[in-house]
Amino acid sequence: KADIIFENKYILCFKDILPKAPVHVLIIPKGHFKDIYDFSLNASLEEKKAIYDGIAKVIKTFNLDSDGCRIISNFGKNGRQEVPHLHFHLLGGKDIGSMLS
Repeated sequence: KADIIFENKYILCFKDILPKAPVHVLIIPKGHFKDIYDFSLNASLEEKKAIYDGIAKVIKTFNLDSDGCRIISNFGKNGRQEVPHLHFHLLGGKDIGSMLS
């Protein structure tokens, strides 16, 4: 079962089941895109806009607009992509530290 935050024709946004921050939401396009590169080449303008609209809705839902958040999408072997479907992690609700240790 997913704890859905927002959904429309193009995207699904839901809470991560193993959160790494107080706010940890996955933002996933419903279209089949392997990664961010595939999405950037092949997604329609409506699909691309939906990702940004979803990000804005999640930020507003959790009142992250004043303190900020981190949005991550892993790509390929060196980017440590583990799931072969594009998704974004939106993490916030506290200072989550440096990008790389």
